[in-house]
Amino acid sequence: MNTNDWIRNIQAGDKEYFRHFYEAYANYAIRTAFAITRNREMAKDAVQETFIRVYRQINSYNRELPFDPWFYRILTNECLRLLKKESPLSKFEQPDLENDPALAEQSFDHLSDLYDTIQSLDDLHRIPLILKYIKGFTEKEIADILDLNHNTVKSRLFKGRKRLKEQLDLVEKEGDSQ
Repeated sequence: MNTNDWIRNIQAGDKEYFRHFYEAYANYAIRTAFAITRNREMAKDAVQETFIRVYRQINSYNRELPFDPWFYRILTNECLRLLKKESPLSKFEQPDLENDPALAEQSFDHLSDLYDTIQSLDDLHRIPLILKYIKGFTEKEIADILDLNHNTVKSRLFKGRKRLKEQLDLVEKEGDSQ
């Protein structure tokens, strides 16, 4: 069943379709929320609150527009709301990549460096990069999700890629000198 069918049935009050919708979107939402918040528990809280908000606001959704940007805007806003409440002294969780047997040692090192570097970027650049390159949203959709001007998104993506490259070059140089 496609998203439009789910939405139509959910808007009609069918809770069973909401359960199917939740099952289809929850894992993607958790991964996105974790990439934004860098904290598993906070990501779970953000996703839970997002689904509550979606359920309450589903009748305000315009089915003529793409659903994913609407959903991820709610999720992103919830993540940002929770981050604002978070203490600046808190430690962020790191993913448990070491237990993934599919990763070769060299791939793990590069993936770990890339992940750490993305996570070290400031939110202004990190979040648009995640939405663009991990979630696959267009610049226009990112602008809608983050409630920004399209040119602002383009600028943040450009600067984010530049900072990411600079940081990865530093990591590579450090690796070469060891």
